[in-house]
Amino acid sequence: MDPEVSLLLQCPPGGLPEEQVRAELSPAYDRRPLPGGDKAITAVWESRLQAQPWLFDAPKFRLHSATLVPTGSLGPQLHLCLGLTSYRDFLGTNWASSAAWLRQQGATDWGDKQAYLADPLGVGAALATADDFLVFLRRSGQVAEAPGLVDVPGGHPEPQALCPGGRPLHINLPGELVVHELFSSVLQEICDEVNLPLLTLSQPLLLGIACNETSAGRASAEFYVQCSLTSEQVRKHYTSGGPEAHESTGIIFVESQV
Repeated sequence: MDPEVSLLLQCPPGGLPEEQVRAELSPAYDRRPLPGGDKAITAVWESRLQAQPWLFDAPKFRLHSATLVPTGSLGPQLHLCLGLTSYRDFLGTNWASSAAWLRQQGATDWGDKQAYLADPLGVGAALATADDFLVFLRRSGQVAEAPGLVDVPGGHPEPQALCPGGRPLHINLPGELVVHELFSSVLQEICDEVNLPLLTLSQPLLLGIACNETSAGRASAEFYVQCSLTSEQVRKHYTSGGPEAHESTGIIFVESQV
């Protein structure tokens, strides 16, 4: 396994469908205010905007913890404890030069090395084509995270999608709708980044949760999604451009080892 990636949780073989995942939203699962205040976050954000003026802030879900709970005949269920955070706080904590110190301080102050970090929950897709290839994208130089590197299609579930026109609050985010946004967001990211029609994609199966140590342990829910198109058909859709075509510069197909 990549030393920069650790496995937080592995779902049972075959993955978990949406119906077997539960979410609980609470302010208790938000990050702790930084020692000395959050002015450092503002400074990082302003510096980032000067270098990359196209960046914009948005609310995100924060993963506090995840637990597999056996539920008898229904099979295992995953219980997610989620708070709220933002993209601005993500860049100002997980991607700050002080991230290692913040983790050390969190362990000292709270017994939790992630306590001071934004830790927005991401999503990623192991996207398989009809002719058994997995789809990867080379990220563009315009993205704030991992520019120029190869990654799977993915992004973030969006609290704002559940509160159009308003500010997302924990009390206004029912767990079942949050789980639906988690699963639907990975499909939306595939549609936007790879430019595939939604009807060509299967319902996602959650494989597990991985942590990226490059971004100080930020977690991402990893899904399996089957596409009914061949790799060549997927390539044609991708090259014709999509809503988020600017986020990648190329598509790569790797034959699945089954």
